[in-house]
Amino acid sequence: MKKWIKAARLRTLPLSISGIFVGSACAYQSYHNQWNYWLIFGLCFLTTLFFQVLSNYANDYGDAVKGTDNENRVGPKRAIQSGEITKSQMKTAIIITSVLSLLSSVGVIYASFGSENFIQATIYLILAIACVGAAIKYTVGNSAYGYRGLGDVFVFIFFGLVSTLGSYYLYGHSFDFTVLLPGIAIGLLSMAVLNMNNMRDIENDAAMGKNTIVVKLGFNKARMYHFYLIVLAVIALNSFALEKGFKWYQFAFVFGFIPLLKNLKVVNTVTNPRSLDPELKRLSLTTFLISLLLSIALILM
Repeated sequence: MKKWIKAARLRTLPLSISGIFVGSACAYQSYHNQWNYWLIFGLCFLTTLFFQVLSNYANDYGDAVKGTDNENRVGPKRAIQSGEITKSQMKTAIIITSVLSLLSSVGVIYASFGSENFIQATIYLILAIACVGAAIKYTVGNSAYGYRGLGDVFVFIFFGLVSTLGSYYLYGHSFDFTVLLPGIAIGLLSMAVLNMNNMRDIENDAAMGKNTIVVKLGFNKARMYHFYLIVLAVIALNSFALEKGFKWYQFAFVFGFIPLLKNLKVVNTVTNPRSLDPELKRLSLTTFLISLLLSIALILM
């Protein structure tokens, strides 16, 4: 069991649930008295964890098959790379986790829409299937989008927009387009985490034909790309707070900007890409911290 927990990469999980926290908090004031609010939240939380674990298992499998996880790769050894888990075992785990993800998705869809809203429930089921497909196709198969520089786009869509707006809609079956702003912010910060990961791995990725955005831009331009991702995320978060009319104490989330500034300094000055590895965890946890503080601010409105 320990090897499977390790392969699930627990350090990636806080980032994956950031959007769920904010989307649910945006819905709190209007819908928390509904009998199914906490049921939907719990099932959203569980479903998101399943999707993230599935993505990590599939990423491990896909990179192992393509030979990207080799002795030149920076960071902790992956499960297949280390020999702890075989490719066949990981493939089985991907199938099981896919099924669990879909079952959990069906649960949250039913908790939200019941049996009356067939069209909306069907749309969400299609979205759940798309999430499973996106989690697997990042590195698996000949058309893996992570190898064609499209990982950033999918991370923005699923970690940001789908996670935040999708969870918000489940509570009241309506959209508040101001929720788009924190969705954009979380999507951009998630892209920044992926960008740092790809900056760290630029040498090995280029050698193995994994054409990430960083490989296409080059290391120095990737620094500037990272800067814009962080700055635009900060602008989106502050714009949302001002639009909502936050009181002074609700701006506690800005304390999370301090480690963001430190991150920008590290990325701007680093000379060895391998030195970025510790920053991945820090930026991921910083994004979660900002999301948590923002969620608390929304609940206190």
